[in-house]
Amino acid sequence: MHVLVTGGAGFIGSNFVHYLLEQTDHSITTVDALTYAGSTNNISGVLDHDRHEFVEGDIRDSNLIDDLLIDVDAVVNFAAESHVDRSIDDAEPFVSTNVEGTRVLLDGALDHDIEKFVQISTDEVYGTIESGSFSEEDSLTPRNPYSATKASADLLALSYHTTHGLPVVVTRSSNNYGPRQHREKLIPKFLTRAAAGDQLPVYGDGSNVREWLYVEDNCRAVETVLGEGESGEVYNIGSGDELTNLEVTEKILSVAGGDTDQIEFVEDRPGHDQRYSLNTAKIRSLGWEPNWSFEEGLRATAKHYL
Repeated sequence: MHVLVTGGAGFIGSNFVHYLLEQTDHSITTVDALTYAGSTNNISGVLDHDRHEFVEGDIRDSNLIDDLLIDVDAVVNFAAESHVDRSIDDAEPFVSTNVEGTRVLLDGALDHDIEKFVQISTDEVYGTIESGSFSEEDSLTPRNPYSATKASADLLALSYHTTHGLPVVVTRSSNNYGPRQHREKLIPKFLTRAAAGDQLPVYGDGSNVREWLYVEDNCRAVETVLGEGESGEVYNIGSGDELTNLEVTEKILSVAGGDTDQIEFVEDRPGHDQRYSLNTAKIRSLGWEPNWSFEEGLRATAKHYL
């Protein structure tokens, strides 16, 4: 299979490229606009791989996408603006990349009779949940511009399946962490700051709950869906490891050799979701389950950054 991986020089995308090259015999074309969040350093070890080609480009460039899709069997769309705080400050690039960019890819996939289109999404499209876990059938109630654009892209992709018969599958994963993540994100940011003796700014009282998924587990899940996911379906991907932001911060301090005096509570983020949680029975029915506990993943992540 020849797979086009968009956003393949970013965090999850680059880990997925490495995973496919190591664990499958697929050929891969990686396209990435190399914005602040993407870097060829993330794929430096496979730039010369005989089953891999890297192309610098933007998914909103319809001519480029048309050329790239000529010999492609499947598309996995990781390309996205993904930082909530940045979306609150300026939503325009999120709408442009996450919605219009996805539309360009979908039209290209339709023109070239692509066998599978995997749209990578997020648990944040469901909004916040006080108790229980979101299933794939639950309503989408995004509460910030980032998650709203991802929800829009999900619906657009699924509409291409309903309207045009395009074999679309959507994955919605919980918070990913691991190697190659941009240092503005919570875990790499706090690891490096903790090791340096700097303050760790925790929103509000730190009680917000997230479900943390080691990136390798997500890559295995996406590869499972690429091969076995049913067209027109959505698959939640989560670990079951739910921790408050304060608990995560304390574990990071322990791993990095820091002290709780470094914790600094700051003004809460506008519209900050209190809790995310996913029901993953659907993807587990395909034979997938997470291999990494949060403690194991955090130690591996700390080795990468420190």
